[in-house]
Amino acid sequence: MAKRDRLSGNEAVAVAMRQINPDVVAAFPITPSTEVPQYFASFVADGKVDTEFIPVESEHSAMSACIGAQAAGARTITATSANGLALMWEMLYIAASSRLPVTLAAVNRALSGPININNDHSDTMGARDSGWIQLYGENNQEAYDNLIQAVKIGEHPDVMLPVMDCYDGFITSHAVENIELLEDDEVKAFVGEYNPDFYLNDRENPISVGPLDSVSHYFEHKRLQAEAMKNAKKVILEVAAEFEKLTGRKYGLFEEYMMEDAEIAIVVINSTAGTAKEVVKSLRAKGVKAGLIKIRVYRPFPVDEIVKALKKVKALAVLDKCDSFNAAGGPLFTDVTSALYGRADGIKVINYIYGLGGRDVKTDDIEKVYERLADIAKTGSVGEIYNYFGVRE
Repeated sequence: MAKRDRLSGNEAVAVAMRQINPDVVAAFPITPSTEVPQYFASFVADGKVDTEFIPVESEHSAMSACIGAQAAGARTITATSANGLALMWEMLYIAASSRLPVTLAAVNRALSGPININNDHSDTMGARDSGWIQLYGENNQEAYDNLIQAVKIGEHPDVMLPVMDCYDGFITSHAVENIELLEDDEVKAFVGEYNPDFYLNDRENPISVGPLDSVSHYFEHKRLQAEAMKNAKKVILEVAAEFEKLTGRKYGLFEEYMMEDAEIAIVVINSTAGTAKEVVKSLRAKGVKAGLIKIRVYRPFPVDEIVKALKKVKALAVLDKCDSFNAAGGPLFTDVTSALYGRADGIKVINYIYGLGGRDVKTDDIEKVYERLADIAKTGSVGEIYNYFGVRE
């Protein structure tokens, strides 16, 4: 039976961790993710979990400890943000290539430099090709729900990959919202026990983890890793269906908001979707056929599904809270246009970079995007593809 509470996003994620009761948590503090291990450490101190909490000297060490623990057969969770994720960089790839389903609460924050502690997506977008599954959440409820599902997804025998639960720093991590929590026993039953087929502490079946691969096997192991990422899409949907039966909350690869007859639409990730939905509702009241796609699963990227959702749209804007500095557009824009190429070439697509370093995103900004999309749909003239809003030029 669901329990209603008022929690910040970080506290909700820490509660999910307590309910999961992982074998190991290794973490180092960094704003705005610090509260996650802080809350969890209090659960350890109060004897509410059996977890071995490992305080370390850096984020690189945190992920190294997680890799060692998960390789030994222990369910392991950690949390970080921004520069902390960057310091883990080497180990992110090792966790993924070693097929270790570590779970990471990634509290999105602008990646230095210049130094900035506020929200954008430059940290996790920078890690998008490290081999980690990436789930994104609009609000506190989704941050909580995604973490619980992340454990089950990553540990599935057809996947065995690490998973990031990404949510916006301060906007989601520190804001207090109403949330529905599962009972502790429901969470434990949902995630089940972690029983890997291969682990270092299995004396009967000794293995090595992270050996020199060289020319003979490296390519084949990368191919298997890529296949696991393909498998993850099906598993994510299976876990979401099971979660819906338990909670009534429906999750997919992305959310379609008023897309049934939409002629113009935007694609967006995380908390900005809440602002954009208000704009869509306002435009619909005026007779404008506007819609929105909110990406939940960014890795693996839902190519076929997003093409199907967008194929009737005349004009589309992809909003990136991160710049790729490729002189062509942001990372989400690149993936969306790649998906559409050769499958839905008639759609006029533009890109906006916005909100870098925590710059406010206003309904007025989103309205102007839709106004431009309406003009593109009417005239067929796209103009500049690579754009910014909310910045002093």
